[in-house]
Amino acid sequence: MSRAFPYGRLVCVLALCVAPVISSFPAAAHAADDARSLGLPFSDARRAGDLLILSGQIGNRPGTLELAAGGITGQAAQALDNVKTIVERHGLTMADVVKCTVMLADMRDWAAFNEVYVRYFPEPRPARSAFGAAGLAVGAALEIECWASFDRRHGEVVTQPPG
Repeated sequence: MSRAFPYGRLVCVLALCVAPVISSFPAAAHAADDARSLGLPFSDARRAGDLLILSGQIGNRPGTLELAAGGITGQAAQALDNVKTIVERHGLTMADVVKCTVMLADMRDWAAFNEVYVRYFPEPRPARSAFGAAGLAVGAALEIECWASFDRRHGEVVTQPPG
């Protein structure tokens, strides 16, 4: 005689355990992201422990694949506005961004990009890497990927190894 597992009870127990956790997240964290609303095969961001890892952001207007006008400076401002929107959607600020990787379609745009970049991040600025790319999505001039931290103790700048 086999005994059936009471799946109905398991579902009820899981619902009782998970519901309080889900309801403790900020309401904005439940908002649909632009990538999925555009049918793209990735999420705007995913949380991993104390980190919020953002997908690369190009200078597209929200909800579209249309690039912002103004070349590198217009696209850089829009890409960073997109980053800001995503981190704020998850209850963070640009001060919580701890790492950025920048891909430029033309490395000659480095200085113009930096002029825009410094307006978005307070000191201490995130750790950063940058490189030139042979091509970016939809012909974008740049793409920026950022990681933010939910751990508010991330303000220390490490200038030399401990020890």
